[in-house]
Amino acid sequence: MRNESMYGGTFAVIKGVLAALLISVLFSIFFAVVLRVAPVPDRAVYPVNQTVKVLAAFLGALFFIRGERGWCKGLVLGVLFFALSYVTFSAVGGTFLLSPLCLAELVLTALGGVIGGVLGVNLRR
Repeated sequence: MRNESMYGGTFAVIKGVLAALLISVLFSIFFAVVLRVAPVPDRAVYPVNQTVKVLAAFLGALFFIRGERGWCKGLVLGVLFFALSYVTFSAVGGTFLLSPLCLAELVLTALGGVIGGVLGVNLRR
């Protein structure tokens, strides 16, 4: 019985990570269109992208994390989402640069996942 629970939790985390990545990519495409048609200052791009990534991790955890240990599953979701989004967006951008801001992004996406996981577990009771 314990293995079913473990696999169910793993599958939920994977679904949440993929949902978060989809949300992030779709919003990035939408924001790219907005940048083409509206005069958005360059300094607004990074904060908008980071906010979207944190919200994507939060929503992925909120909608897919169930059962017990929502904070732990949410943390794993946030960290995996950070890694997958880093690779995805770096591949699209053509550069794989690690900066101190990556650490902040990791912490924030992990925190978004934790909060979403805790709420996802407790709001479904």
